[in-house]
Amino acid sequence: MIKLPIYEKVGYAMGDAAANLVWRGALAYLAVFYTDTFGIAASSAAILFLIVRLSDGITDIIMGMIADRTNTKWGKFRPWILWSTPFLGLFMVLSFTTPNISDSAKLVYAYVTYIGLTLAYTVNNVPYSALMGVMTNDDNERTSLSGFRFAGAFLGGLLVMGFLPSLVKYFGDGNDAMGYQYTMYLFASLLCFLMLVTFFSTKERVVPLAETKESETQIPLKEALWDLTKQLPIITIPLISISLFFYYRNLYAGVFFVVVMLVTFVVIRKAINNKENVSQTQRDMIDLVTNKPWLILIGIGFLTMMFNGIKYGVIAYYFKYYIGDEIMAGQYFIGLLVVSIAGALVTSTLAKRFGRKNLFFIALIAASLLTCGFYWIPPNNITYVFILGCSAEFFAAMIPTLFFSMLGDAADYSEWKNGRRATGLFYSAGTFVQKTGGGFAGALVLVVLATYGYEGMDPSTIEASLPGMVQLMSFIPAIFGFLAAGLILLYPLTKEKQDRMTKELIARREAV
Repeated sequence: MIKLPIYEKVGYAMGDAAANLVWRGALAYLAVFYTDTFGIAASSAAILFLIVRLSDGITDIIMGMIADRTNTKWGKFRPWILWSTPFLGLFMVLSFTTPNISDSAKLVYAYVTYIGLTLAYTVNNVPYSALMGVMTNDDNERTSLSGFRFAGAFLGGLLVMGFLPSLVKYFGDGNDAMGYQYTMYLFASLLCFLMLVTFFSTKERVVPLAETKESETQIPLKEALWDLTKQLPIITIPLISISLFFYYRNLYAGVFFVVVMLVTFVVIRKAINNKENVSQTQRDMIDLVTNKPWLILIGIGFLTMMFNGIKYGVIAYYFKYYIGDEIMAGQYFIGLLVVSIAGALVTSTLAKRFGRKNLFFIALIAASLLTCGFYWIPPNNITYVFILGCSAEFFAAMIPTLFFSMLGDAADYSEWKNGRRATGLFYSAGTFVQKTGGGFAGALVLVVLATYGYEGMDPSTIEASLPGMVQLMSFIPAIFGFLAAGLILLYPLTKEKQDRMTKELIARREAV
């Protein structure tokens, strides 16, 4: 069993602190920036979020395959952290820059810069996430490492969400467009520094069993990517059908969705039954869709991203219009993220006592119940808003911590069952559903607000949209949390089975 030194866990955590200067900033403020500063209609912004996030999710799969086939003196995953960092900082600034152009040109600019930002984030964060799976072979150490990671993530989020409104006001001095741009200069510089800390302080150690066999070699990357393009319709067409049903919500979209899902099921079932005669890339995909622990985690990842994404996506609107104090949103974010750091750091200790599956269920139920309470809080009772929000966030912080540590278990399960392990692909598929969930969450916030008639540049529409903001802070996200809690009950890997798999995998690797 490989134990990690504290300095390496802290160094790894700095990478997600840097990434969340982008992720938390975009998730929490990009929507309100687009509608209230940049000048894009809420309905147009909703489509933008949905399209970009879904396309971004597909690039996650591709990036996972590229990372798995990367071999350098620095390892498979660490080099990508180094190479992608300058582009991530650049597009972070460009996404919050308001050029003096026409409204239609602004929409094009938003698509280009947001796609650039998400693509740079993918090239950086997919290898970063997969790095956790090869730093140690100890599942307890992975849980601890995941706790450090998300403590760092929440710290990065704290810096953006807690101080961004004040920094925008300071740098802009009444000009929000200029304030956002100069604030992002500051955050982009910090991002580059923290990513370098992660690159130089971490090390890859776990070598999959298949890579120790001289008789088994991977196909060239070019061939693998070409093979993957032939499989992409299996991923993209169902996503398109889901998106159409989500956005239009009519009979035709519903029929199209059902037909597509039935055809997809038949195609996948046929490939599974004929898995001895498929390509290596197809075999990787079959290993994913026949891995029960991974499938359950993917469903949970999507639902929990909806839960967290909706809550975070509406906070800026909730405080600006329902509470009536835009700057207080920053203070609220600080409170949430301080509590989140504590929640992430105690997850490993609580998981050892209750088991990860049981703790996951407890965290989901508690966070969802507390979130429902927002429906009954009047706008003038700020104390209750902070108490309830921080209480829910303590449990919500455990959710991503457990999710990413358990993805490593699913990769172990694949290697134990099939003798093959594609760590990058497993983690990229995990970030894929996180991003698609985030895309749907961001779009749902804007769709609900648009349904209530909200237009960011028209103050007369605010009053009618307030009930929608309250629903988005309470019952709507809680529904997804309760669904995820039901799904985790089906997770098959017990503590005893995980320990047995780990011991057997170590013995197999040492025997080769």
